[in-house]
Amino acid sequence: MPAPQAERFKRGDPLEHTSKGGLALPLPTSPLAEPGEERALVFDAPVRGSAKPPKHWFDLEPAARATAVAALGLPAYRARQVATHVFGRYEYRPEEWTDLPTDARAQLAVLFPSLLTPLQELTADRGLTVKTAWALTGGAVIESVLMRYPGRTTVCISSQAGCGMACPFCATGQGGLQRSLSTAEIVAQVADAETKLATGVVAGGPGQVNNVVFMGMGEPLANYVAVMAALRQLVRPKPDGFGISARGLTVSTVGLVPGIARLAAEELPITLAVSLHAPDDELRDELIPVNQRWKVGELLDAAWDYARITKRRVSIEYALIRDINDQAVRADLLARELRRRGDWNWAHVNLIPLNPTPGSKWTASRRRDQQTFIERLERAGVPVTLRDTRGREIDGACGQLAASLA
Repeated sequence: MPAPQAERFKRGDPLEHTSKGGLALPLPTSPLAEPGEERALVFDAPVRGSAKPPKHWFDLEPAARATAVAALGLPAYRARQVATHVFGRYEYRPEEWTDLPTDARAQLAVLFPSLLTPLQELTADRGLTVKTAWALTGGAVIESVLMRYPGRTTVCISSQAGCGMACPFCATGQGGLQRSLSTAEIVAQVADAETKLATGVVAGGPGQVNNVVFMGMGEPLANYVAVMAALRQLVRPKPDGFGISARGLTVSTVGLVPGIARLAAEELPITLAVSLHAPDDELRDELIPVNQRWKVGELLDAAWDYARITKRRVSIEYALIRDINDQAVRADLLARELRRRGDWNWAHVNLIPLNPTPGSKWTASRRRDQQTFIERLERAGVPVTLRDTRGREIDGACGQLAASLA
């Protein structure tokens, strides 16, 4: 009978290794996805019929807002008044805008249809972390997570309902893709966070959103047009947008190389986060199925180009999974792959202790293996940090969002 995988890794059976650049890399002894449960990659989930959300103010550029207001028979200057309520005061209900005539408020309501219906709200970390489950038009469910830290607040938002990237260790990916979100549905998650903070309902008193990370449900670059429009709404100065610094925005991807190149050309200095999780193709092909289309080398080349063009350091996301990808030799290979593309600290490695998901056979690395991984990267001159995992007990941490209601 074959020994358990962990024991076989420890003893270093050469039949379980592959070689890359002189490094012997241990590989799993069996497929990481359960036989018969593998999911196909899905890049596009068209919205049809009742699932298509109605047009909302958040979908419109400033000029289009003025046009929409004029089409209602109202003076175009009303658009600026509305924008002040929406982006300056975080007031999204026209009936509350008492500085506008009653009939004007009733007419404007058509531009503010309901997009997100709250289904459940869970808190953790003494009220500083809030996870909200939302129902979308058509019945799909997404989640967003608001996290408050000393001196800053971050909201993690979803760009799709579910995810089509099929990563076997991620609860979202195992749920499949239902549909992509509209620009307004993406922006509305940030709007809700701003309201919660402005009204002081989140522990810590009144505040505002400093950082928005597209690390919730979905692959942002598979919903490129809506995500890019949402980013521009977020950075546009008040009162035409939320006025959030582009440097406070992060878009994560599992490795859609053409999308990275497209993003680099947008001239928007946001942070790119690459969910790498393995520095070798043999393992990453199984952990991140899209690697079978764009290999590690292509992905890191694209990430380096992004850093070169935007002058923004790329975040390399790496979830440490016990006995799968946490070996010191993989830390060495990761450092080699990053350093050979440039030694100006163009990339920063963000290590993530694997968060548990229901039914998962994997768990986080041992502390000693985690520390060794960090030390090997530091020794090679690669900047590295260990992520402060928030919301784990409410399934609100990285890889845990599955829109399953308690």
